[in-house]
Amino acid sequence: MIKVGVLGARGRMGQAVCEAVDAADDLELAAAVDRDDDLEALTGADVVVIFTLPDVVMEHLEWCVDRGLHTVVGTSGFDEKRLEAARGIIAADPELGSVIAPNFGIGAVLMMQFAAKAAKHFDSAEVIESHHPRKVDAPSGTAVHTARIIAAARAEAGLDGMPDATETDPQGSRGADIDGVHVHAVRSAGYVASQEVRFGGPGERFAISHDSLDRASFMPGVLLAVREVVKRRGLTVGIDDLLD
Repeated sequence: MIKVGVLGARGRMGQAVCEAVDAADDLELAAAVDRDDDLEALTGADVVVIFTLPDVVMEHLEWCVDRGLHTVVGTSGFDEKRLEAARGIIAADPELGSVIAPNFGIGAVLMMQFAAKAAKHFDSAEVIESHHPRKVDAPSGTAVHTARIIAAARAEAGLDGMPDATETDPQGSRGADIDGVHVHAVRSAGYVASQEVRFGGPGERFAISHDSLDRASFMPGVLLAVREVVKRRGLTVGIDDLLD
């Protein structure tokens, strides 16, 4: 039985994690902690699932590592600089594992894998992501990660820059530029998390999309990470390797 603590337990994702852990036969909810609660309640856990805000997640990660707790982190905002800092924190205890994932949706992860394969075969690729209006960051971590793997796949295939004759864009309508891949963010009521990757080539268009209609869609990936992180050491980024 793996004992699980949830940090950020009263947030929407945190509540869903608590319910999923409670429903799992091989997991035990050891502590549910949120802002202003005593973090020491988490010390009875084997794994802490962290869904807190980007401005406090690093101190929460360090707190858990200092107390010998494995971690599964779903907080947004982990760019390469922050991931490198996380590696340094986790390396302080070589017996610990940590999974930091831009997305725990299994369908979303497969979508990113398919996008990486498709990126080598099309002249153009752009990412459009849509989330609920309460999301504090844009573009999403998933969209940034998707853009980076598309760019890496294109570079590996020896592809040049994408065709784009835009010379002026004072309002930023072409979106963010992530390693040469344009990313567009929508924040709208009615969405949980959706992403579409659009590819284009001579005479054809190809799109890959994924929609999370409920936060329950992320729970199989979160629970998979909880079960696997206790067997791992160091930092694992994403759940791709866990699925394999």
